Amino acid sequence: MAKYLMLKHYRGAPAAPNDVPMDQWTPDELAAHLKYMDDFAERLEQTGEFVSGQALSPQGTWVRAGGEGEPPVVDGPFAETKDLIAGWMIIDVESYDRAVELAGELSDAPGAGGKPIREWLELRPFLDDSADLTE
Repeated sequence: MAKYLMLKHYRGAPAAPNDVPMDQWTPDELAAHLKYMDDFAERLEQTGEFVSGQALSPQGTWVRAGGEGEPPVVDGPFAETKDLIAGWMIIDVESYDRAVELAGELSDAPGAGGKPIREWLELRPFLDDSADLTE
């Protein structure tokens, strides 16, 4: 089994066919999208392929070690991940091909007008002991 991270992006990837920003969806469209995501995760839980997943808030804070005392906390400058990353899901699958298959299915979540978004998802394998870091 290999673990993969599927990242959902607000922007930064090539435009999706149904590229209406989520903040412009109706409450019913948003509810349908979230139900699709929940149903997808539940199905993967039943097959043992779901590890974890979470939608992310657009709020965020930069924190770093600052030496003595409290670490500094600021609201930017961000690499704009709070504008880019909408959420993530971790899967544990038998093969890269299965990971691609599931990412394609997740990409079809409904969006505006109830039509599939067909968004680009970032699919990244977890680093493990067998990874070649020179690639």
